Amino acid sequence: MFGTQLIDDYARQISDEKQASVINGSAAGTEKRQQVLHHDYAEPDALRRLAGSIKDHTLHHLGDYLQQAEQSLTQRGVNVHYAETDEDARQTILSILRQHQVTSLTKSKSMAAEEIHLNPFLIENGVECLESDLGEFIIQLDDDIPSHIVKPIIHKNRRGIADTFLREGVAADYNDDPQTITRRARVFLRKKFMDAQACITGANFLCADSGRLVLVTNEGNTRFGLAPVPVHIALVGIEKLIPAERDLSVFLNLLGRSATGQQLTVYTEFMNGPRSASQPDGPEHMHVVFLDNGRCNVLASNCREILRCIRCGACQNVCPIYRQASGHAYRSPYGGPIGAVLSPLLFGDRFPELADLPKASTLCGACNEVCPVDIPIPDLLLRLRDKAKRETIPSPAALPMAPFAMLATLPTLWRGAMTMSKAMNHLPIQVTPVQPIQNWFGQRTLPASTGGDFRKWLKMRKKTEDRRTLRSQTEE
Repeated sequence: MFGTQLIDDYARQISDEKQASVINGSAAGTEKRQQVLHHDYAEPDALRRLAGSIKDHTLHHLGDYLQQAEQSLTQRGVNVHYAETDEDARQTILSILRQHQVTSLTKSKSMAAEEIHLNPFLIENGVECLESDLGEFIIQLDDDIPSHIVKPIIHKNRRGIADTFLREGVAADYNDDPQTITRRARVFLRKKFMDAQACITGANFLCADSGRLVLVTNEGNTRFGLAPVPVHIALVGIEKLIPAERDLSVFLNLLGRSATGQQLTVYTEFMNGPRSASQPDGPEHMHVVFLDNGRCNVLASNCREILRCIRCGACQNVCPIYRQASGHAYRSPYGGPIGAVLSPLLFGDRFPELADLPKASTLCGACNEVCPVDIPIPDLLLRLRDKAKRETIPSPAALPMAPFAMLATLPTLWRGAMTMSKAMNHLPIQVTPVQPIQNWFGQRTLPASTGGDFRKWLKMRKKTEDRRTLRSQTEE
């Protein structure tokens, strides 16, 4: 029988304050992206299609580019590692830290690290691991999880953050002024940067031709994190590769505008490898861990286009479902339309548990329209719905379609249904004694039926045209 989805249930329970934070933050991001992208480019869709084609080319030749990237990185003095699973990645990173006798580190924002649950693993193994991105730092203090790819605390407001700082000893008194909150976080983190022995980062892009790793931030925390430490570990999803440095001009221009409405992020950093003899500071050892963790399985699926994603969060900002439910409703590090496709694929063993996510969509297509790499997200959602159907995974929120299929393929029945459709406006369906139907209508409202007149209109139109034809023939 049909009822409600888990996302429906979560959205119903979310507080008004939290929902307002998500809706306002998302809407502001969408508006800024629209203004900046369309102001700066006469044909932004052409640029999006170009970016998508570059990523598609990379994915079709991923093995070759991985090999080229490894050679380029090694020539720069970087140690390259491969991790097939999340456990492989965690153990590889722990092994590197123990090799360099690291017991304290700072970490910049990384969705791949969230994906493999790196922080709790390192802390359990005796390594102090502190998030240095302001939003992620607040998430860590609250023992929470990010609600957005770019803006992890989109679901919070300044009052809640001020309470957290007071509770955790970051501040001596309550103050919810945003500048004061930021300044207090800066003072707290500055000493942690200087005391750390290593820094872990992700990567926005990695150029296969040069081995150069690119990081974009707005806070400069990666520069602070990397400058005083001897060890840098970069956890890089294999889909982050791009063929050449010249391609960066396309992706960097799209990423800043799509993620935060900026022409370019405040800090765009190019990692050339470990510190050279002529440099006054920076890591002496650099390790890159290439992460698979299900990506090769996605690459082999009929949804491989999702690996184009450059983690801008634009699809989350524009999605009406995400705005109502927030990222937490998706039960994965990746929320919104990107998460509805990526999570069931990436965490394949959890597909039955996450198979409802592709159905949490209106299929309005807005996510595809704003995607900077032109991912056909609505098409991918339909493919995953089909996969769930073929694997006979129950869908509690879905209406049975067999009766509709019979109705729609029998013209006599269809005409009768259309004639009677307006009667639906007067039937008390919502008060039916059938509990599952009550549950379904408790979350939805049917629009008033206005159908049933098309055939009558077409019949009258044909009569009018026949009369005109007859008159014309008579006059001739």
